Amino acid sequence: MPKRRSDLGFNRSLTRRNAVRGAAGAAGIATLGGSLAHRAAAAPGATGAGGVRSQDGEIIFLSSQLTPIEEAEAMRNTILADFDRSVDFIPEDPGPYVDRIVAEAESGSGSVGVLGGLHGDFAVFVEQGLLADLTDLAEQLSDRGLIPDYLELGRFGTESVYYIPWMQASYIMCAHRDALEYLPEGLDETTLQTDLTYAQLAEWGTALNDNLGPVLGFPGGEDGLIHRFFQGYGYPSFTGGLNTTFSSPGAVAMWEWFQSAWSVSNPQGLTYNNMDVPLLSGEVLVAWDHTARLINALRETPDDFVTFPAPRGPEGLGQMPALAGLAIPNTAPDMEGSRALIDYLTLPETQLTTLREVAFFPAIDIELPDDLEAGIQAEANAILATTSDPAVITSLLPVGLGEQNGAYNKVFRDSFQAIAIDGGEIQTVLDEQATILQGVLETAGASCWTPDPESEGVCTVG
Repeated sequence: MPKRRSDLGFNRSLTRRNAVRGAAGAAGIATLGGSLAHRAAAAPGATGAGGVRSQDGEIIFLSSQLTPIEEAEAMRNTILADFDRSVDFIPEDPGPYVDRIVAEAESGSGSVGVLGGLHGDFAVFVEQGLLADLTDLAEQLSDRGLIPDYLELGRFGTESVYYIPWMQASYIMCAHRDALEYLPEGLDETTLQTDLTYAQLAEWGTALNDNLGPVLGFPGGEDGLIHRFFQGYGYPSFTGGLNTTFSSPGAVAMWEWFQSAWSVSNPQGLTYNNMDVPLLSGEVLVAWDHTARLINALRETPDDFVTFPAPRGPEGLGQMPALAGLAIPNTAPDMEGSRALIDYLTLPETQLTTLREVAFFPAIDIELPDDLEAGIQAEANAILATTSDPAVITSLLPVGLGEQNGAYNKVFRDSFQAIAIDGGEIQTVLDEQATILQGVLETAGASCWTPDPESEGVCTVG
């Protein structure tokens, strides 16, 4: 099979069994240009700032990813086990994550050696010139099969590389086979991969509710990722955009749909952080979530579940791949050790260990092994069905928000609370939240990002 490249997302040649590929389009890279690229060009190179070396030569690895306890422990105990240096892996929420690096830069002395984060996490650091230039490291690692499109994103519109691709994931749907009996007319296990619409998902949820109770589920808990459902799936699928279409008629239609779907969903969804738990207990039979938060169910009883893409809406099939990278702050106390850790984490064997342990897929061009466990293969198949769909609309995770990440997500979670839980009038809620959203974007100085069109200056909420 010939290899195919996409502008952003999963690489089709990742596996001989057609694992995953995705596309965000050139617009995704274009949104990172402008003033951000201009500032990034002045960022210092890969020379440490003389910070105090951590205790006993330990490398501090600060990450906005792998924050759940189980994932963090897998990183510490298994993924990092064969690295020849001591590593203190510290998962952190976005706000404190940004604060620590900014504070170390301001002091001129740092302790953090390596940063793990999403593309959007790094944008604010590049803009402020806080990251080391890793262009030469990227060249040294060229034999790893680093995916060129991912490296291009790491340049932020400049000639330099500011992060090395680390791992990637996405969001899919998962259903217990017992739920297939209640599929709407015209759908079966095969056509779930290509034809499911939002209207049909609501119809399916209603049929399940009428016969089995409320067994449709969304991760609406305090640490759940329901805001990503709206940002990367609901909004793009119904409106074709996100921030620029936040309070549009299409957005109203999306929230009307969600209000209906939530009415037949398990009310315990407000406590669900990871959907694998209610899927395994039987409280939920159909769920949407991040691949890493579904994998335990697929590992324990893979024959009981089917995986498939999120539904299609009036504008297309929304999807949001999550690309994580590895960067080094300019204040890192041991540049050699930091670079060695990035080298280790991008080794093919480490990439495959990461996949097996935390269900984040490799960010290098690599074939998956024939003995890949059934649950991970099921996730890969669902992602491929998503990214190969001609109607796919790919969204970047929020870009350039920095300390405003939490406030940005809160807008979507507050809208969810006001509309689906409290029964607020949809247009009124969206108009109120649109004002708050505009304030968040202005405070961050954030331009629009895919799927919204490129903006000059701060993104305007529509």
